[in-house]
Amino acid sequence: MRRLFPHPLTPSDIEDRTWDLAELAEAYAYPEAPVTPGAPGGQGVGGGGPRKAWLRANMVSSLDGAAHHDGRSQPLSSKADMRIFGTLRGLADAVVVGAETVRKEGYRPARAREAFAARRAALGQGPAPAIAVVSAGLDLDFSLPLFTAPLVPTLVLTGADAPADRVRAAREAGAEVVVAGEGRRVDAARVPGVLAERGLTRLLTEGGPRLLGQFVAAGALDELCLSLAPVTVSGTADRIVSGPPVAVPERFTLASVIEESGFLFTRYHQI
Repeated sequence: MRRLFPHPLTPSDIEDRTWDLAELAEAYAYPEAPVTPGAPGGQGVGGGGPRKAWLRANMVSSLDGAAHHDGRSQPLSSKADMRIFGTLRGLADAVVVGAETVRKEGYRPARAREAFAARRAALGQGPAPAIAVVSAGLDLDFSLPLFTAPLVPTLVLTGADAPADRVRAAREAGAEVVVAGEGRRVDAARVPGVLAERGLTRLLTEGGPRLLGQFVAAGALDELCLSLAPVTVSGTADRIVSGPPVAVPERFTLASVIEESGFLFTRYHQI
């Protein structure tokens, strides 16, 4: 693994070696969350309001733009990609994921990792990130460990008019149901705010493409961590973002590039 950008580079940056988790944590550290000035009920210094959430996405793509192969992202991944995946989870307050991804990828609760324990404690974070599942219809298997046995209670983000029986099933399983939209839909623009109200400001979304499309359309995405796999898959797989086109393309700026075995691990910030 070697850093290609930003410059200037040190001899250690360009040496092809295995980075330890502390180095990866520094490379992917969240920016200091700003405080909303003058907002009521503030947690900030001098009467400021709650800290603003920072929403980053972590996605992998093939060279020809596929977000998955045969319905799963794992075939596009690598050991280095999984180390970065684990690091991003280790830094986050909450992992935001769509219901379809939960069903396809067999999501399990996030686990506590000793490598990030001291860092999380210093930042006032819990032992592991909460998983926040975005679902309008709550068509989820609430008997899964994700809901019944998480280290940190799983959140279910849904609309105000979500099916009452499914809301009840979620709560009975131990999940916290959070309203983030009117009617039966989730308003992607509201998701960072409702999580920030619960003290969850370092947000990570792992998709899928439809959920990421909603965040892009809402202008809610602050950062994209994109792993580019040196493979082609052809077929009709989704892109990493799937949804209606935005009126004006959102411009991002390149923050960093790391390379290992032909994989490029990039970070882009919203301008």
